[in-house]
Amino acid sequence: MHKQYSQDQSFDRIAEKFEKNIYGTTKGRLRHELLEHYLHQHLPKTPVRVLDAGGGTGVMTQTLAELGHQVTLNDVSEDALAIARQKLANYPQVSYHCGPLQKLTEQGEFELVLCHAVLEWLSRPLDALDSLLQNLAPGGQLSLSFFNRDAHVFSNLIYGNFDYIDKDFVVPNRVRLNPNNAVCPSQVLDFLQASGLQVVHKAGIRCFHDYVRDKSIQTSHYEQIKAKELEYGTRHPYLWLGRYFHLIAIKPGG
Repeated sequence: MHKQYSQDQSFDRIAEKFEKNIYGTTKGRLRHELLEHYLHQHLPKTPVRVLDAGGGTGVMTQTLAELGHQVTLNDVSEDALAIARQKLANYPQVSYHCGPLQKLTEQGEFELVLCHAVLEWLSRPLDALDSLLQNLAPGGQLSLSFFNRDAHVFSNLIYGNFDYIDKDFVVPNRVRLNPNNAVCPSQVLDFLQASGLQVVHKAGIRCFHDYVRDKSIQTSHYEQIKAKELEYGTRHPYLWLGRYFHLIAIKPGG
């Protein structure tokens, strides 16, 4: 990793474990399918240049490549990109870039920029987002999702983890697969508005899936849960409870 961003999280040496732990669970499956659903509602009707910033092993890149988009998959982890190259070998329209997303300006502008579940792994998430906006073409769309700090507090309150909250979620032996810098939706929304972008979509991702008392229904009633997540995910006040927050914003011009 570039020394300047050494405090940012990389998944080198644990990329396979990360993919299994995230996408091998109902949490990861539901997050991906909800994001796919909302993206399909807003995606450009014709193929465009797409930047999947911090796209890891290429799960969302594959979705976009299958739709004919020209995708640049970026990640700071060589191991994650190695998995992606193998998985996406049959998609010649996918190119790869290894390095911090804060250093992507040389890649040019894109009509669609994705940054999903990345900000919470960075030491200075809003600074990184500011850099990423330089890659967004005038009139282009930004799809941004991130671990919701407000929901993180709420979740730990209902589980009684009061000491953890009082310590501002800092523990001596932090689990590497746990996000370490959750962001408040209000902060991001204010930042994008100040940057001149128009937010056209807001949704909570997993507004109640993670809170159900009987965890077995996350599997046994998955389709019902997904349907209710879609029903309530864009409605107030439920969207603010999503463990992840998703928004789509348009850059002026174009």
